[in-house]
Amino acid sequence: MGQDQSISNQQYPSSSYPGAGRSSGGTNGPGNRPRPTPHVSPFQQPAYNSQPGGGRTTRTVNTEPGAFEIPGHQRSTGQIRAQVRIPAGVRPGQHFAVLLEGQQVMVRCPDRASPGDLIAIEFQASTFIVQVPEGVQPGQTFDVMVRGARQRVTCPDGVRPGMQIRFSLPPASDGGGLGGAGGPGGSTGGGTGSSNTSGPSPFEKLYEVVVPQGVRPGEPFVLLADGQRVTVTCPVDARPNQKIRFKLPIVPTNEQLQAYEMRYNKDGWVRCLGQDVKFHWFRVDGSNREQGGTANAVVGGVGGSLGRPKNGKFSIENTAFVRAFKGPPQSPDLVLLPPSEVSIDTTVPGTRLNFHTLSHGAQLPFDKKIEFFREHCNSLRTPWERGHMEIRVRRAHLLADSLMAFEGISTANMRKIFRFEFLGEPGIDAGGVAREWYDQVTDALFNPDFGLFQYSGVDQMCMQISGASGLVEPQHHRYFRFLGRLLGKALLDGQIVRHHLVRPVIKHILGWPVVLADMEYLDAETLQNLGKLQEMDPSVLGDLCLDFTVTENFLGQSHTVELVPGGANLTLGPENLDKYLEANLRFRLCDRVKTQLRELLLGFYECMPEALLSIFDFQQLELLLCGMPNLDIEDWLRNTGYGGEFARLGAQHRVVQWFWEVVRNDFDQEQRARLLQFTTGTSGVPAQGFAFLQGNDGNIRKFTINSISLDQSVFPRAHTCFNRIDLPLYKTKKDLKERLSLAIQMESSGFSIE
Repeated sequence: MGQDQSISNQQYPSSSYPGAGRSSGGTNGPGNRPRPTPHVSPFQQPAYNSQPGGGRTTRTVNTEPGAFEIPGHQRSTGQIRAQVRIPAGVRPGQHFAVLLEGQQVMVRCPDRASPGDLIAIEFQASTFIVQVPEGVQPGQTFDVMVRGARQRVTCPDGVRPGMQIRFSLPPASDGGGLGGAGGPGGSTGGGTGSSNTSGPSPFEKLYEVVVPQGVRPGEPFVLLADGQRVTVTCPVDARPNQKIRFKLPIVPTNEQLQAYEMRYNKDGWVRCLGQDVKFHWFRVDGSNREQGGTANAVVGGVGGSLGRPKNGKFSIENTAFVRAFKGPPQSPDLVLLPPSEVSIDTTVPGTRLNFHTLSHGAQLPFDKKIEFFREHCNSLRTPWERGHMEIRVRRAHLLADSLMAFEGISTANMRKIFRFEFLGEPGIDAGGVAREWYDQVTDALFNPDFGLFQYSGVDQMCMQISGASGLVEPQHHRYFRFLGRLLGKALLDGQIVRHHLVRPVIKHILGWPVVLADMEYLDAETLQNLGKLQEMDPSVLGDLCLDFTVTENFLGQSHTVELVPGGANLTLGPENLDKYLEANLRFRLCDRVKTQLRELLLGFYECMPEALLSIFDFQQLELLLCGMPNLDIEDWLRNTGYGGEFARLGAQHRVVQWFWEVVRNDFDQEQRARLLQFTTGTSGVPAQGFAFLQGNDGNIRKFTINSISLDQSVFPRAHTCFNRIDLPLYKTKKDLKERLSLAIQMESSGFSIE
């Protein structure tokens, strides 16, 4: 028997970090914006008075704005004792992982202990934060999902719906709840969680698969193993229909290895697990689809992972790039790269997340996916007992105080629980003050009069980054880093941000491939003109006298920007049209606002691990960040216009009746929101209702259903600038439901609908 070991999963610094000093600024509003001072002045740490017994501390009153680190209780609570067996191969002084009470715990092997010995340990039970649902009264119970299991929580006395409470998991009935070494998240090796040396490594197992049709030597293709897409490279001496052997980065449990096939007549982007155990982007290419058959997920080469059609030509819909950071971590550069050159990690340090759990989470329905996400966010948050942060701001200087407070918080402390206080006002933050702070600060940051954002090119429900923000606000980079942290913290804490970002920014947050067609949400007119260039007779392109520059108008002044070095001396012609279109994509979707976007993304990922967001598509991320809209179906129906064959009968047309029956009776809340995103570009609805939907010109444009023939398209088509959906004249309600469901679902994956 070894000695007792008191352990902790993570150490947190006890020192406080500088917060905010005083800053000048007026009230928040158009034309009178608070400006923070360029230098962030540190303030003194608030004084604490020790109380005898129990080690509790009380804070003296401090009227200064800023961010204050409040230490946790000195007396430990929720300690759990357990016994674990030292795995084979572990030597004294080395650490190994065990699963205890549903959480992964790192244990140090004591001196003079040997593999096979039982040792007693004591560890801190995880504390979780949950919001009391509507309708729950003190003494009543409600269910929450914790680590994949349903737990029942009792509402304490004096707590109202909407307030947050803390709770711990009950001890396991068997007294140990041991996953033991070798269980999920465990390790049977020494040091850093190496594989069990008593059995073969999963990375050393060989599998066989038949090379799909259309795959050339050296090209990668996609397989499905245990629900996870993985990529395999065809050997140089292999041919289609030939069996090959390869090492797989995961071990299938019940599923047999099979070639992955798309069951729909669509192409699109998918995340796949590479043999480096990272997620990679691949495009499913249906160009080799057999008549009446399915499309093999053959990717790679010029038509696949590079994000270009197989004819090598630039495609407004399909040629894609993914944002990436290059350079030193302290000051990385933001660039656009081909999807094949970008990958993301499948693990999050200090958590149980890996490619298995992320693959499982990505396949869940949206409501279950949110539960999965919240569960892992809770595991990322620092328990209340280990300290929390108090954010104190003056209402008259809300933005300046909030900015400088957030700048003084370390990355580690961003995962602590925040409590907000408006100085000089009574009230304890039980959730309501935090919601008010998020609402008011985001209202100020997204206000077009402040200069950081402007309305999108589609409607006034979405906001895009202003290219002139640096001229309006010289310290705009600080505000964008602050906003990134705020958005990441909002996701971590389950707060809702009412303002919708344009689709390209949402895609950049996820690291999702962007295409030139995404420019519709920024500048629909310019996108239209670029499309016309592709349709023109190539011989007349030189007659247009276009060069590789664009003209930007900021605050009444024109500025010429070169799209490529020496662009002013480079004339557009048929030989460089693809280069011109790609240069426009890079400029419009990234370089034009590179500084702002870079700061926003860096701030965001200081709070939210990128790997955890990989379970969502960009439409789901908008719903997660901005909340699921409570759509009034009757108001929607009353304020809908009709075109084509639907114009005469309107809602009485048979196909239109089927449409509304599907929306009302068959679609759930997420599908309705996706339909709205598909047609208007956002899930948001004006506060006054559907009667006030706007187009890209700022004028009222009703949600419109227009008829098209099945010869034109078998899938619904959307025109977001006009809030219009083209609905084919289906023969049956079943066909309408299937094709509409598929269109709104696949559109989020970048699948073409032609």
